[in-house]
Amino acid sequence: MLALTSYAVVVALHVMAVTVAFGFSLLAPVYVPFVRRTHPRALGALHDVQYMIETRVTGPAITLLFLAGVYLASKNDLWSESWVQVPMTLLVAIVIGGVFVIKTIKRMAVLAHAELAGPGDGGPEPGGEYDRLYGRYLIVQSLLCAFVLLAIFFMVAKPS
Repeated sequence: MLALTSYAVVVALHVMAVTVAFGFSLLAPVYVPFVRRTHPRALGALHDVQYMIETRVTGPAITLLFLAGVYLASKNDLWSESWVQVPMTLLVAIVIGGVFVIKTIKRMAVLAHAELAGPGDGGPEPGGEYDRLYGRYLIVQSLLCAFVLLAIFFMVAKPS
């Protein structure tokens, strides 16, 4: 007989929520520069997809991740543990940074689409507003990825 507890189900949901929330975003510092370099005409569509995933998938998954984490920490009174406190603090920073990322992605999409409609090779104008936003976006996105990986490390390794 399969012994399945509500705690085990919530742990599974917590892990699934992490995967769904951050799986696509963790690779953004790799795929966005690649598309920018090799297929600049596709940047508008790429940013549209990023925006859709960040708003319709990542946000709700973070909510589930948070609620499951609160349940798990409360169920076993783990709030004093550093491996709970650090990831919760990082999650707050990730959400705040995520707001910047989402707004920036939306603006980069608008700029990339505008370049496609105007003269030129179809990619965003070098040295223009897109490049300035892209530089800031890449720094923040990379930092948020590091935060996600650090939170995962704390949750798995449970350092005291």
